[in-house]
Amino acid sequence: MINVELFEGKTREDALEKALLKYQTEEENLLIKEEFIEGKLFKSSKYQLKIIEKEKIKEFIQDYINQLGKYFKLTIQHEIKEEDGIYNILLVSNNNNILIGKEGKNLEAIQYIIRQMLSSKTGFNIKVNIDVSNYKMKKLKNLEREVRKIARDVQKTKIDASLEPMNSYERRYIHTLISNFDNLKTESVGEGKERHIIIKYEE
Repeated sequence: MINVELFEGKTREDALEKALLKYQTEEENLLIKEEFIEGKLFKSSKYQLKIIEKEKIKEFIQDYINQLGKYFKLTIQHEIKEEDGIYNILLVSNNNNILIGKEGKNLEAIQYIIRQMLSSKTGFNIKVNIDVSNYKMKKLKNLEREVRKIARDVQKTKIDASLEPMNSYERRYIHTLISNFDNLKTESVGEGKERHIIIKYEE
């Protein structure tokens, strides 16, 4: 169960000190959403901190994965690492194709559901990235090879190139990749499933 607790103080440090005292832990082990509330007539300003223990998020994700395994009748091994507020989850099962689905559709759905469930239960925007047996990583490497070739062609011809529609994770990856090329920039266009990147040449 994920509990979101509220701590208040005249300063952020005051509120945080109360939280650390209760949880008996370091700040790095907590997810914190802070808000400064301006004082009004007869009321002084204060800081509010909404706090969740990061370990509770892990436990919630682990429970969901266990339920997923029972539903699909799979044995799922998992590794969850949290870094900078992003939960990277690696799954390996006795039938990875079921978890991945056609063109990664099941994988995307699982990731979306976990994000929505966490958002609904906590009110926090908790970032989750799920991969199954490094499927995403292998796909990204193949995509990177293709896009590098296209980028070099755009540099030579100075003609813009439109890429195939991608999900937001892949688009962010490509934006970062192209930023390392001279005289090239990227732009995302389109809506929903048709959203894609255009690689453009600029002097």
